[in-house]
Amino acid sequence: MVDIDRFYELLNEVCEELPDDFFRELHYGVHLSEDYKPSPYAENDDLVIMGEYSRSRQGNKITIYYGSFARTCSWMPEEQLKERLREVVRHEFRHHMENLAGMYGADSLEHEDIEEIKDMVFAREERKNSKG
Repeated sequence: MVDIDRFYELLNEVCEELPDDFFRELHYGVHLSEDYKPSPYAENDDLVIMGEYSRSRQGNKITIYYGSFARTCSWMPEEQLKERLREVVRHEFRHHMENLAGMYGADSLEHEDIEEIKDMVFAREERKNSKG
């Protein structure tokens, strides 16, 4: 795994690929956190938050969790890691763009994320029940 300084460079490279309009009303920009962040639905580290879009009255921001990448992607060569980072950054920007457009509900990425988590938790419970 690359160190946090190199990861920050990769994050900047990925962000520079995006049009300036994507950063409109992203008041606090893209923040790199050293933290590892398990999902609140995690059990034995099976669900990890890699990035997060947050909106509040104070402003909008995207947080990328270096610790989560370090824990789950440490085996990846740098180019593969950069591609995974690109996917996460673009995912979070989609949340931002949908927020700017006032897009919520069944067609939103937020809804897709919730459904995906439900599916993963359901599959985990099914595996547990089939073993016991």
